[in-house]
Amino acid sequence: MKYYKVNFTISCQQTALLDDCRDLVAALAGEAGFETFEETEDGLCGYVQQALFERETLDEVLTDFPIEAATISYNVSEAEDQDWNATWEAEGFEPIVVGPLVVHDGRHLPDQTENKTLIEIDAQLAFGTGTHETTQLMLGMLCAQPLANKTVLDCGTGTGILAIAALKQGAQKVTAYDIDEWSVDNARHNAIINMVDERLEVLHGDAHILDHITETFDVALANINRNILLEDMPRFANKMKKGSKLILSGFYKEDIPLLEEKAATLFLQKDKEETNGEWASLEFTLQAHA
Repeated sequence: MKYYKVNFTISCQQTALLDDCRDLVAALAGEAGFETFEETEDGLCGYVQQALFERETLDEVLTDFPIEAATISYNVSEAEDQDWNATWEAEGFEPIVVGPLVVHDGRHLPDQTENKTLIEIDAQLAFGTGTHETTQLMLGMLCAQPLANKTVLDCGTGTGILAIAALKQGAQKVTAYDIDEWSVDNARHNAIINMVDERLEVLHGDAHILDHITETFDVALANINRNILLEDMPRFANKMKKGSKLILSGFYKEDIPLLEEKAATLFLQKDKEETNGEWASLEFTLQAHA
């Protein structure tokens, strides 16, 4: 997976507002596809998949930065694949519990497994270990779904974590796709680890790949940034049937009205809304096709 490393330099006349500026830069950069951030001495460092980087959007939101005393500049460089591998191999992640699910890697096994469904994730340069709030929100909503014998569409699958969770909770079959080749390979790898590979199909491409799929699905999942969701929701709805569920995350609480407005045009009725910190998730039911 190819990433850009973007260093944001924040100059603020009121030093007490520096942390607020960092938070705002992170929130605004999320609209341009950024996934994760690190604090630096003079600002913030963000990481974004090269295929998902929306530079015009980033420039636009930073031009209208709401703290007038602040000046924001940034520079872009390629993040070394080797650096991501080294960090992963050195650290991994601690087990994460969401309802009946326990997500873990091969280095950190859970202490308690009774009455739990285990999902092992070997994240080789792919997004989705369960540590991010949006993944946890998606897993929580997925746990509440009656998935027995259902077909599921997983849009932007990353490590395949949501697809694997759906299959381990009884889904009959999952069709997943991702724009990134690393993610496609990693999702297939993780499906084998979790012994669900015979019921998981992972395709390489963006949402346009749905135009070539004739099947419709009982549940559609998408944990992607707001702008891509708004663009791709019509394609998701087109692959659903009346009564199908659409579960979304990857956006901030303030983005909820925009997604609800888009959903209404597609005859998607909101069932549920959940938040975790500044992040949000939404569940819809398709009432009819537009």
